[in-house]
Amino acid sequence: MSLLVRMETMEEGQLPPVEDRWDTDTEILTAALRPSVTPDGLSGSMDIEGTDGAWLMLELKAGRLASVEVAVWPDVHLVDELAPPEADGIARLAVPLADGGAIVTALEVDTPLVAVADEAERTIHFRIGPPRATRPVRVGRDLLVEVDARSEIAGLWLLNVPPSPMTL
Repeated sequence: MSLLVRMETMEEGQLPPVEDRWDTDTEILTAALRPSVTPDGLSGSMDIEGTDGAWLMLELKAGRLASVEVAVWPDVHLVDELAPPEADGIARLAVPLADGGAIVTALEVDTPLVAVADEAERTIHFRIGPPRATRPVRVGRDLLVEVDARSEIAGLWLLNVPPSPMTL
């Protein structure tokens, strides 16, 4: 299965804030959105497992992205500076129903997963799957999603991430 998504255009004033939380016991980072959601649509998760054992979970509520959780970190390549791309629009990330209208409450995809961060680890980019052309879309004040030409998730940018309590 793929990570097929639909981007629903919204105004900048509707852009939800992102609340980053570190679990001090497990080193799990959660970037939670506070979107206004409608009561319809699926709730569940899209789990992305890297070939190296890394694990990202995209939690969905009412068919919309509610949070991104980095449950098991891939090896993170640190660079001096990491500038996110300019967003090509603002949108809600929605997950369409499976073919035939079947409701899927959990989806797991195994794919290459690469992480790059700036030295301070305040900006983190996850590339999902093979390198390809993408369109970056802002889905939260500090969260960009990269979507490819087939409307599949190709990457995530976490911005203004607070320092990990493990490095303090």
